[in-house]
Amino acid sequence: MSDVLVEESRGGIVENVHRGRICGVNDKGEVLYEVGDIELPTFLRSAAKPLQALPAVARGVQEKFGLTDAELALMAASHRGESFHIEALESLSRKIGLVEDNLVCLPTYPLNPAERDSLFKDDIPKRRIYHNCSGKHFGIMSLCKMLGVGTDDYWEKEHPAQQEILQTVASLADYPAEHIQLGVDGCGVPVFALPLKNIATAYMKLACPDLIADASLRAAVERLTEAMNAEPQMIGGSNQICSTLLRDSNIVAKGGAKGVYCFGLKEERLGFALKVSDGSEEEWPLIVASILQQIGYRNQETIDSMLQLAVQKVINDNNRIVGDNKAVFRLQQV
Repeated sequence: MSDVLVEESRGGIVENVHRGRICGVNDKGEVLYEVGDIELPTFLRSAAKPLQALPAVARGVQEKFGLTDAELALMAASHRGESFHIEALESLSRKIGLVEDNLVCLPTYPLNPAERDSLFKDDIPKRRIYHNCSGKHFGIMSLCKMLGVGTDDYWEKEHPAQQEILQTVASLADYPAEHIQLGVDGCGVPVFALPLKNIATAYMKLACPDLIADASLRAAVERLTEAMNAEPQMIGGSNQICSTLLRDSNIVAKGGAKGVYCFGLKEERLGFALKVSDGSEEEWPLIVASILQQIGYRNQETIDSMLQLAVQKVINDNNRIVGDNKAVFRLQQV
């Protein structure tokens, strides 16, 4: 079901392994690369965020509320709660006509350690807006406004906004909506499980919007991905893999909890989805760098940026290098 993707070694002996699955598809939806079982249902988690933002964008939310690219990008973000994130989120909520108490996610502290420590030091309380999914939630509620429906239960799977999001996920993934399995995400909204190959297909279409028949959805993909590439720091934050990858204008990328990572390549017209079975995210940069190297990706700067983010060496408490971490999988061409 899964293969070894990364080995952790100490003193030349493999001490730990991270297993997982990878799928790469072309612009015909054909599987070109696979590692492990690509048919296994996989929850998208926050890798769904660009897909969840699309219905609001397709209905003209940016134009109606005068949103900046930074504010639009936050609808697809897993932000770390840095000051520039919070400033843009507060502006986004004001423009849409919402307040923090509209968010179903509970008050928390930012994921960025420096921001969190500063709030602790100054005895500043938790806020709902600090939640790393708050931008997505404001985006879903903006869709409610575009649909002319209430926001009181926007997180319920039966809500019209959630039903429209489900249909959008199904359309981009080339997978029937009735076959998508639903769960509840950490932030309280529905989360979607479908085969890894269909998740890769969805990201291929994010990179190749010309393949989308519906004109409004096609334009929404173009607009949202432009905003993500224009404001990459909004999608994650400082030294985060998504923000780093999105600085390459050829890439559309987003990760999700429990080891899910997805990206599309525009010029190559490919989509990739991967799942680290143990849920670890630390291995993402190593795995993404290896995928790009194995397919002969042209932008060495992007590969180097992944290797710089990656934890390649095992360093002990005495600051000595005592081992290494290596991507060991080989993409199987189909």
